[in-house]
Amino acid sequence: MHNSALASLGMRDWRYQRLPVPPQLFAQTTRALWRSGFVGANVTIPHKRAALELADSASAVAEAIGAANTLSLAADGTIAAENTDAPGLIAAIDGELAGRRALVLGAGGSARAAVWALREAGADVAVWSRTPERARALADELQARAVGAPEPSDVLVNCTPVGLREEVDELVQLALTRERIGNYPLVVDLAYRASSTALIEAARAAGVRAIDGIDVLVAQGALSFRLWTGRDAPIQTMREAARAADADAPAPARRR
Repeated sequence: MHNSALASLGMRDWRYQRLPVPPQLFAQTTRALWRSGFVGANVTIPHKRAALELADSASAVAEAIGAANTLSLAADGTIAAENTDAPGLIAAIDGELAGRRALVLGAGGSARAAVWALREAGADVAVWSRTPERARALADELQARAVGAPEPSDVLVNCTPVGLREEVDELVQLALTRERIGNYPLVVDLAYRASSTALIEAARAAGVRAIDGIDVLVAQGALSFRLWTGRDAPIQTMREAARAADADAPAPARRR
């Protein structure tokens, strides 16, 4: 996605690459990136809280959310943290949220961004997690409501890892059923993979609006691209590249 954007803008000296990093090496690796010519990094599960704590400075949005997904690396080695997950989610939804009821599934870094973004947009936000105490802690911190079970809402956002890998009982793990998906006129799933997640499939079958993880990935990625390069991202190019890569990815074997 990013490399296609760079190529389309003729930025031949730039390159985006994937760096798998275990938690115990996150700080050491991130602090060393600038010496290798890196100017920024996206951060995903499970490093978003650690990224904020590591940074030398952070935007008001990242501070308010308590997690960062985008780091900018200065020439002197200092690190600035930003959260593009929140505005990326709102950009992908592209609709009025004030006065709407929103349900966020999960209590990790992405969920923190979603809760904050939806609340700032004027929605009444509820949080559900398979670990109830985490949902309560997140809800208390970000002025939302923790719920013991998914409740009907205008917007459903899945921020859990469920759906990243194809497996049986994905909806069960989210405390949902296919019949209940119709209770959510808009379904957003931050998880993405070569095949549609069970949640997105159920939403489309129910005839409700469905936004998959690729759409949100592109929206937040375009914001990161602007931070690092100072140039507007070619969003359509990024979207086409992300969709093509997703389609070409080998589908995982389904666990029986």
